[in-house]
Amino acid sequence: MSLDTSKVASTNGSTAATASKPSKVGGVATWADDRLGLATAMRKNLRKVFPDHWSFMLGEIALWSFVVLLLSGVFLTLWFNPSMGEIHYEGSYDQLRGIAMSEAMASTLNISFDVRGGLLMRQMHHWAAMLFIASMMVHLLRVAFTGAFRKPRELNWVIGCLLLLLGTLEGFTGYSLPDDLLSGTGVRAADGFLKATPVVGSYMSFFLFGGEFPGDAIIPRLYIIHVLLIPGLLLGLIAAHMLLLVYHKHTQWPGPGRTNDNVVGFPMLPVYAAKAGGFFFIVFGVTALMGGLMTINPVWKFGPYDPTKVTAGSQPDWYMGWPDGLLRIMPGWESVIFGYTISWNVMIPILIVPPLMLVILMLLPFLEGWITGDKRDHHLLQRPRNAPTRTAVMVSLMTFYGLAWAAGGNDIIAIRLDLSINQITYFMRVAVFLGPLIAFIVTRRWCISLQRLDNEKLLHGYETGIIMRSPDGGYAERHLPISDTAAYTLTARDRDQIHTVEGDTDSNGVVAPGSRIQALRAKLSDGMFRHNVQKPTAAEIEEAHHHAAHEHELEAGLDHPADGHQFDGHSDHTVEEAPLRGGH
Repeated sequence: MSLDTSKVASTNGSTAATASKPSKVGGVATWADDRLGLATAMRKNLRKVFPDHWSFMLGEIALWSFVVLLLSGVFLTLWFNPSMGEIHYEGSYDQLRGIAMSEAMASTLNISFDVRGGLLMRQMHHWAAMLFIASMMVHLLRVAFTGAFRKPRELNWVIGCLLLLLGTLEGFTGYSLPDDLLSGTGVRAADGFLKATPVVGSYMSFFLFGGEFPGDAIIPRLYIIHVLLIPGLLLGLIAAHMLLLVYHKHTQWPGPGRTNDNVVGFPMLPVYAAKAGGFFFIVFGVTALMGGLMTINPVWKFGPYDPTKVTAGSQPDWYMGWPDGLLRIMPGWESVIFGYTISWNVMIPILIVPPLMLVILMLLPFLEGWITGDKRDHHLLQRPRNAPTRTAVMVSLMTFYGLAWAAGGNDIIAIRLDLSINQITYFMRVAVFLGPLIAFIVTRRWCISLQRLDNEKLLHGYETGIIMRSPDGGYAERHLPISDTAAYTLTARDRDQIHTVEGDTDSNGVVAPGSRIQALRAKLSDGMFRHNVQKPTAAEIEEAHHHAAHEHELEAGLDHPADGHQFDGHSDHTVEEAPLRGGH
């Protein structure tokens, strides 16, 4: 046996090597690790694997927008004065010089015109708030449509819904702080909403405003809520959201090699951290461009708040538009019960429907789990078409939201399109009920049709666009089998199981406890899955492949490919969909 000396270390040194003295940083790290065990935990988490897909970046946009909000908000707090004390403005904006206003409004103008970079930071802060809420909404829709809220992530879904609620409240308190005419109108509306609460409404308003509206305490109180209370809750919920994400591991799209027991992707360090860091700078850069080039909330045009005035065409930020729209189209219903006026025209669109929508949203994963009886852990995502009822429910909720949001601009729509605002209002009153129903039916049928299309691809292949003529003169389009990867993706779903009630009475004919609930569950399960198209069985796929092989055998006797086959493989499919075909 010969020894490969090229792989043996050699040295000319005459003394043995000795370990060098650790640096001070290394000594501190060793001391901390000996007592806290940080190295093992960090090593495991730094090598945590995350899947790679563009839709997963929606949540990152929300996270980085929140970081931009924190950074720009810290800058603004250095110059903003949350006081309702009245002064006469003597700043550099000529049109308002000498006008009486609150110190909050004057400091906002000072930030906009006299602080270097102040207007940029104000607008970056406002645009980041818009992006934060918008990205949370789209991220929430992605999670719902793909079934990522199923066990074990129900709690994380609830946290996400609460984050959306707190983000909306944070935005409202933020744009109310400048005390301009537009934001003051919003605060005045909030006072009306509080007073519409039966029995305790006037007390709630008195407590919040420190007396009769507007008082002199609302801006300082909103400031504390905006910079301390809600951000603290947001930070805590975001931390919990991220910890649960790491604990449960990230969901992934089905594909070859991807199962419920693994994650295929890139480790936290160095790949994912580098990509996430780069994405943060992209979000920051886009927000900076929007803040520098796109004017938002120009308070100097509105002027200071005056309770006797209201801005023409005033509207809140877009995320508050749908309750405002419901308020605009709600009929003026009121009742007097035991001497108390019940303002249904305010309670229903503001105090009942928005909380009800939030509760429905939070209960979706629990309701679906109860109807399906599925107690398994799910780490693979579903294509929206493979859950037609869930997809249709989400689209119907989106339709209701969109119509209510559009109703919030009924006056602008009437002016721009030269329409009657009364006709728009009457139309929206009907559309908010019929629109979601129509959207549910259309979306569900659309998803079921797409399921049939997937089955056709699995059994008969994809359409090549090549028309073949048979000896008896008939014409048929040439199909070629899809790739193994595409076939795996189409079949990576479970067959739906409809829940049934085995018996609702015992041997003596006594109704079993809970039988009505089980019967309701069975009806809901039947309505949820009955019309779904299940994936083909292995026998059906094998039979379809044998049929395709038989067609190839019929062509095998030709001394050249059948007319049109010379174009096979040159168009109508991508590299990933390259067909599996032998010789002709």
